[in-house]
Amino acid sequence: MTTLTRADLWSLEEYAERRPAFRAQVIAHKKTRQVGLGEHTRLYFEDALTIRYQIQEMLRIEKVFEPQAINEELAAYLPLVPDGHNWKATFMIEYEDPDERAQQLARLIGIEDRVWLQVRDCSRIYPIADEDLPRENESKTSSVHFLRYELAPGMIAAVHAGAAIQAGIDHPAYTVSGVELPVIVRDSLANDLQPVRLN
Repeated sequence: MTTLTRADLWSLEEYAERRPAFRAQVIAHKKTRQVGLGEHTRLYFEDALTIRYQIQEMLRIEKVFEPQAINEELAAYLPLVPDGHNWKATFMIEYEDPDERAQQLARLIGIEDRVWLQVRDCSRIYPIADEDLPRENESKTSSVHFLRYELAPGMIAAVHAGAAIQAGIDHPAYTVSGVELPVIVRDSLANDLQPVRLN
């Protein structure tokens, strides 16, 4: 568990040199940080490495090098880094056909609030969704949402003890019963959590 500062970022020139190897590292890492829920939705769990990559890519695309502008990018993305007692994820609704996507997004209003996680026999955790800005309106939801899952101390202890984690969706128009996260994903998510002592 780490946070990010400007000192963690490479200059545009250095990033240009390091980008191929860094990109390969992040792609491999992201495979341990995602789970598909049904055919058309997926959770991508963020951490300091995935967010660092996103920031470096934004700085590269926008050719940003001024300190104030870099700090603004950091401020925008840092809320997506886990705090030691939560998981943070990007939730994607994925339909390739634009017409079908528009139709489904109209049916799936509110789905972002119904994407749950569960640590073994603990209660289901429902997310706090889209804290940065609303991503749906009266006629449709967005295809991208940002979710924060807060864990109770007992849940964190269970994860560190090796407990399985399940994910699912209980939206009436898109239901996915519990999908157990692969061990490699479970172990990666355990690294997001600060160990706790239970009295």
